[in-house]
Amino acid sequence: MVKTDTKRRSWRDKYRFAIYNDKTFEEVWRIRMTTYNGFLLLVFLVLFIVGLTTILISFTNLREFIPGYPDGNTRRNIIMNALRLDSLENELELRDQYFANLNAIISGREPVDRVAGQDTTANYEDITFNYSSEDSLLRLQVEQEEQYNLTFMAGYNDSNINLSNIHFYPPVKGIVSGHFNPRTRHYGTDIVTSPKAVVSATLDGTVIFTGWTMETGWVIQLQHSNNLISVYKHNATLLKEPGDNVLAGEGIAVVGDSGELYTSGPHLHFEIWHNGEAVNSENYILF
Repeated sequence: MVKTDTKRRSWRDKYRFAIYNDKTFEEVWRIRMTTYNGFLLLVFLVLFIVGLTTILISFTNLREFIPGYPDGNTRRNIIMNALRLDSLENELELRDQYFANLNAIISGREPVDRVAGQDTTANYEDITFNYSSEDSLLRLQVEQEEQYNLTFMAGYNDSNINLSNIHFYPPVKGIVSGHFNPRTRHYGTDIVTSPKAVVSATLDGTVIFTGWTMETGWVIQLQHSNNLISVYKHNATLLKEPGDNVLAGEGIAVVGDSGELYTSGPHLHFEIWHNGEAVNSENYILF
């Protein structure tokens, strides 16, 4: 009992720490505290140093001096590689979708659509659809342009049909700025037209691909009878989805300037492929 009381008293005993002038022995500074207060002060100082060190490492560049921690350039490279990997996965998914749709159409089956997830942040119950004046004018313009459309694709069933006997509907009306040239690997025709002009389907067919590429921007491809495929590139907006059936002259996209390469202004890059070979569309269409 005596030893226990002695230890308890020692925690309450006060001690004085003083600083004296060595020449005059004058007391310059002093502090009095118990052993218990000194222990609390030491714990507070340790926690303060640990917290300050954690904050400096977390919110400053001091963490880069820690061995094994990546520097700024390494972190930027990691982020860029992650973005490139995500873009590569998206391109591979679009390529697989294109081949799946192509195989389904060749086999006479329904094309596989790419189903997008519904946006849960939007309230679809309050959506109202109203005709705008621009929509009415666009419908009137398309109807006037299609009233003399004489396309009859039902009778073209011969695989060796002469393309000169097919009536191709002009996808847009404008000025040809780039001609068909297989030597330079330019397999289509560039047509300059007014911005936001409607791109029309050249023949009756089925949409087999819609997507975006860095070189050609928004692209839409149609499969027609007689093993014909038409391609429309550098669009601003696509109006159809894979699997949609379209008629000749029906609007499928809007002219734009999308894509980072092979474009210098709003225009349409139009291609026709027959039996797997590119065809000069200027031989059959008057733009």
